Amino acid sequence: MRIVFRFVKKTAGQSNVFNAVRKMVLASGLPFEPAKINANWPRLSYGPAPAQGQRAEKEYLDVYLRKSVAAEEVRRILLAAAPIGLEIVSVVRVPYPLPSVQNLAAAARYRIQGDFASLGAGRKLDEFVNETRVEVVRRAENGLACITDAKPYILSAETAAPDEVVLTLKSVQNKWIKPEWIVASWLGIEVPAEEEAFSVDGVTVTRECLLWKDSQGLFHPI
Repeated sequence: MRIVFRFVKKTAGQSNVFNAVRKMVLASGLPFEPAKINANWPRLSYGPAPAQGQRAEKEYLDVYLRKSVAAEEVRRILLAAAPIGLEIVSVVRVPYPLPSVQNLAAAARYRIQGDFASLGAGRKLDEFVNETRVEVVRRAENGLACITDAKPYILSAETAAPDEVVLTLKSVQNKWIKPEWIVASWLGIEVPAEEEAFSVDGVTVTRECLLWKDSQGLFHPI
């Protein structure tokens, strides 16, 4: 079963989403297939997870069951066991041989919001990413700089409103780039080498959804 969910509110104990959803499946009583590392745990595939500091309108969990259960029944059971603040968006049956979301995801769509005029954005983001190169500068504490061309990761950018941009980024050779890097490059900001928690002040990033790519090279929401 493929569960699409989101947290409308997270409590302090829900910082580890995988643990939270695993507890939900355990408490549900669903006939789950056991995990290989621990037979008492359900076999799950979660993710890809949103990066630290990002919001997500959709998160993804594949739950492997030992017997057939209707999707609406799974939804009802999981809702009863869900932690506070977790909202189930959809539940669909996925044939067993098909890839998990972790392996299927080929791109991600982000909504980026901020007062870009006050942040010094001279051009619209969709104009900026159309350049031949989109260079992200990462600088270490010793002063050495590493320059990454983010252009290969960019699928599209659209200015939805003066304070909102929709940016779609793809995976390149199973590697992802954070949208915060693109925004930093756009605004002329350097990214610290230790960038895991890096964010741009005054800017919020929301991952709207993940996308898969078909045999024709077209992308579709998961």
